[in-house]
Amino acid sequence: MSPDEGKTLRADAARNRSRLLDAATLAFAERGADVSLDDIAKAAGLGIGTLYRHFPTREDLVLAVYGAQIDALDQRSRELAASDDPGEALREWMRGFVDFYAVKQGMVTLLRTMMNGSRAGQFEQTRATMRAAAERVLAPAAGAGVIRQDVAAPELIRALGGICLTSDPKSTPPSSTLALVDLVYDGLRFGAPVTASSG
Repeated sequence: MSPDEGKTLRADAARNRSRLLDAATLAFAERGADVSLDDIAKAAGLGIGTLYRHFPTREDLVLAVYGAQIDALDQRSRELAASDDPGEALREWMRGFVDFYAVKQGMVTLLRTMMNGSRAGQFEQTRATMRAAAERVLAPAAGAGVIRQDVAAPELIRALGGICLTSDPKSTPPSSTLALVDLVYDGLRFGAPVTASSG
C-alpha cells in the first residue's frame, strides 16, 4: 500500500466515525440509548460491520457520543472566553448546555450504569473537563462584574442539569427550557457589582 492510499483509508475511517457519531447523537437524543445499533448504522449510511469496527460495544458508542458532547462544550467555552461581552458569552454557553443534556438524557440510564461499573474511571476526566469549561465562561463574567461573585462552576452545572432533568424533551418545548436557563442567568446577575452600581 502506498502512503497516499494509507492516508485515504485513514481519512475514510475518520469520516465514517464522524458520520456514526452524528447519527448516534441524533438517535440517542430522539429515541434514547435503546435504539438499535443497526438503525444507527443505516442512518449514517454505513453497514453494521463498520459501526462495530469503530465501536465494538454499545457502551463504546455511548461513551464516544458523551465525550464528543463534552468536548464540544469545552471548545465552545474556549471560543466564548475571548468574547468582548462576557455576560452574553456565559448566557450563550448556558443555553448550549441544553443541547448537550438533550443527548445525555437519552443515554442517562446506560451512563449511570457505566459510571458505577468498570468504566467509572473514564468519567473523571469528562467531569473535570466540564467543570473547567464552566469556570472558563464564569470567571470573565464575574471579573467584569456582570454576575455575582459567589457562584462556582459545580453549582452552575448542577443548576443547569436540574433544569434539563425536569424538562421532558417529548413534552417540554425547547423554548420553555431555554426560558428557565435565562432565569438562572438573571439570578447570576442579581446583586452583581455592575448591576448594583447601575441600579
